Amino acid sequence: MELSSREAWTVIHGMVLGAVFLVAFSGGLAGLWSLRPGFVTTAGITERMNRLYVGSVVMAGTAWLTVITGTWIVYPWYREKLAGEDLSGCAGVIKPSGSCSPRDFLKSNVSGDTSSWHDFGMEWKEHIAWAAPILATAAAFLIVYYGARLATRPWLRAATIVMFVAAFAAAAIGGVFGAFLNKVAPII
Repeated sequence: MELSSREAWTVIHGMVLGAVFLVAFSGGLAGLWSLRPGFVTTAGITERMNRLYVGSVVMAGTAWLTVITGTWIVYPWYREKLAGEDLSGCAGVIKPSGSCSPRDFLKSNVSGDTSSWHDFGMEWKEHIAWAAPILATAAAFLIVYYGARLATRPWLRAATIVMFVAAFAAAAIGGVFGAFLNKVAPII
């Protein structure tokens, strides 16, 4: 199997960084959820906090890397205007090509009614995805700043969990739309 450089960047953006984000999220959520004085000892909270610090910072960093690679590396290839104003460069193609970018391909409707994939799917993806690193960074900040004190402040721990889950939800929406869009109009 060979990947073009564009396909490789798409894999790095979606699958590699996405997998790291998912692992960091699941570990962080489990750590935050169980960070209660009744569940663990003082020594257990200290030990758990080290993993929580690393996991939350890795999650935030990965979220930033994902949206940055998506916005400034992958997205420009999607958005190229290769087919002309009338999208005639897409006539007769079955997938995006050198004369028909993924955006042109979707908007031209040459393989069915695909313009809604661009109008709804891509517009949502490109905007909602930026919420993930912002929320993940806010959650990581609270975890690093308050540390073990989160265990004794249930309202603050709950707010951090909400931010953590909202960051995941934003990333999941962006990721699902990205996967579907790449299936319909791959960046090649």
